[in-house]
Amino acid sequence: MNKEKPIIVWFRRDLRVSDHPALSAACAAGVPVIAVFIKDDVVDGLGAAPKWRLGKALEVFTQMLAELNITLILREGPAGDVLAALITETDAQGVYWSRLYDPACVTRDTAIKADLRSKGLEARSFGGHLMFEPWTVETKTGGMYKVYTPFWRSVKDRDVDAPLAVPTSVQPYERSLESVDQSDWALGAAMRRGGEIVARHGQVGEAAAQGRLAEFIENDVADYVERRDIPSTRGTSGLSENLALGEISPHQCWYAGMRALHEGKDDAEVFLKELVWREFAYHLMHHTPHILDSNWKPDWDKFAWNEDADHPEVIAWKQGRTGIEFVDAAMREMYVTGKMHNRGRMIVASYLTKHLLTHWKIGQAWFDECLTDWDPASNAMGWQWAAGSGPDASPYFRVFNPVTQLDKFDRERGYARAWIAEGQGNPPDTATSYFEAIPKSWGLQSTDIYPQPIVEAATGRQRALDAYQGRGF
Repeated sequence: MNKEKPIIVWFRRDLRVSDHPALSAACAAGVPVIAVFIKDDVVDGLGAAPKWRLGKALEVFTQMLAELNITLILREGPAGDVLAALITETDAQGVYWSRLYDPACVTRDTAIKADLRSKGLEARSFGGHLMFEPWTVETKTGGMYKVYTPFWRSVKDRDVDAPLAVPTSVQPYERSLESVDQSDWALGAAMRRGGEIVARHGQVGEAAAQGRLAEFIENDVADYVERRDIPSTRGTSGLSENLALGEISPHQCWYAGMRALHEGKDDAEVFLKELVWREFAYHLMHHTPHILDSNWKPDWDKFAWNEDADHPEVIAWKQGRTGIEFVDAAMREMYVTGKMHNRGRMIVASYLTKHLLTHWKIGQAWFDECLTDWDPASNAMGWQWAAGSGPDASPYFRVFNPVTQLDKFDRERGYARAWIAEGQGNPPDTATSYFEAIPKSWGLQSTDIYPQPIVEAATGRQRALDAYQGRGF
């Protein structure tokens, strides 16, 4: 290790300074550290809400790094070319980064690592985005897990690396380097007026994420089992947006959950299971990457899905105008907050794929566009689970009744009233904010008459069952 030559730390979906193995290793080397974020085709391919949320995260992360006396350099272009140019400028001896696992990033990162090493440079990838590297979790016969419960049993007693502290000894890079002005990227442009609305509901950055975790463990995890399915209450951790961009690590969440469990808060185990559910999604994506864009169970290629994203029923679903309160409330929650309650995600996905017999890829693509907590593995697995085409799936013949589900989980209709303004004399701000967030071209107003169901719950269920009976596989 040449103590005079810097190491570049390439940040992606790991926008934190604590429990960051790549950053910690670079700082521990005792050499100057250069931090860079690259806007390449992977970033350009993000949907409107994830890209907007990334912009907000970068603004906060820039300040966090500055507190360590590290300047975040922003560059754009093919990542390999940008890194090569930065190495030439700085005479850097290597590049460190945190691993990502989706096929596009794996292909990119593998090529970059090979190129750097062929030039005699150090190229190191580190964990941190997951607790268990996907290739390290195997069945007794050496294969992948295809069902969640055995996966959970195989990892629940594993040692999880203890979270790392914020580096205390950082050697800054003294020379000034050219950096793009983030405002020139206009990462939030596609959100249009919706960004201002969604911004009211996000908790951006590492400090916010740590505060959110602490509050959840202190006040909510003890009642997690009872409250996590009630969409009108604050029963979940809300950490999905922070985990998606690495503003907090799963290790930090795991250790907080384990502490709560050891303190007698038994419901914390279910929170730990949710963290492992995320790991399971990545396990599946690693071993069967076609889960992102194809039916995981190939027989479902034969099913006659509606694949018209502009079908009137699909448009009504996207706009939260199906006439089914649970579906519409959940879709509107997503437009206003950038997120959706987990019970709502199951209901809207089931309604689209079963009541409307529409391909899960249409729903997946819409969530890709609208969720600030977008995660490639979790989104794909969730949609295929709901559709019945994926691993560990909801049985294809199980069709959630969105009306009875609302009766069960929102008996007093607090969730429905929070997000559906039509028919209320004095609707809350959450409900009216939907009309401020959506595109003006939709032509919707809070004084509109709430629509009749486009497909009744019972009718849609029977239509789905009839289609499944004749599915041919």
